[in-house]
Amino acid sequence: MPRDELVAHVSTLTRATELPLNVDSERCYPDDPGGVTEMVALLGAAGAAGFSIEDYDPATGAIDDIDLAAARVAEVAEAAHALEEPLVLTGRAENHIRGVDDLVDTIARLSAYRDAGADVVYAPGLTRLADIAKVVAVGIPVNVLALPGGPSLGELDSIGVRRVSTGSLLAGAAYGALLAGARELQHEGTSHYGATGPSRETLEAAFGREGSAG
Repeated sequence: MPRDELVAHVSTLTRATELPLNVDSERCYPDDPGGVTEMVALLGAAGAAGFSIEDYDPATGAIDDIDLAAARVAEVAEAAHALEEPLVLTGRAENHIRGVDDLVDTIARLSAYRDAGADVVYAPGLTRLADIAKVVAVGIPVNVLALPGGPSLGELDSIGVRRVSTGSLLAGAAYGALLAGARELQHEGTSHYGATGPSRETLEAAFGREGSAG
């Protein structure tokens, strides 16, 4: 999405919750005016607590050269840590969700991002506990993407993982429930799907009385 749209979403979310907000900021928009430094300033002003930068370039469909990617992490880290309220920077190696199953390269990249100033490292797509343990050995806090068939939170905790993301899984589960309910209504003419939804009290607590009204 465009940079301004992302920042607007961040502002909306930070007004809605007191929880620290981490932002998936893709490549930090290096080609937009002001580049990655301006992106960091915008995220800080919008109230984010942290953000990530990844090494996949959608324009080329390839992973950036490691030296280029590390240099960009260094630039972003300097900007993030210079703010009055420094932001937590996560350096992402995109290999394993982009079809590059090369753990050695992933660890080299995460080590480079650590040395460039990242506070957290992240290699989404890993599902083998032994592989994740090798990433943890990089020596700074590691984020892991929870995936079907992947390790449990307890297993991840046992090897020293510090943070877990759900990615699109929770949204996908919600969309699945929506589709299942729509199919029941269309084909069976019933609304039994409604019995498994959250209570009105739960919705009102989350969204307020008006936001939960049907």
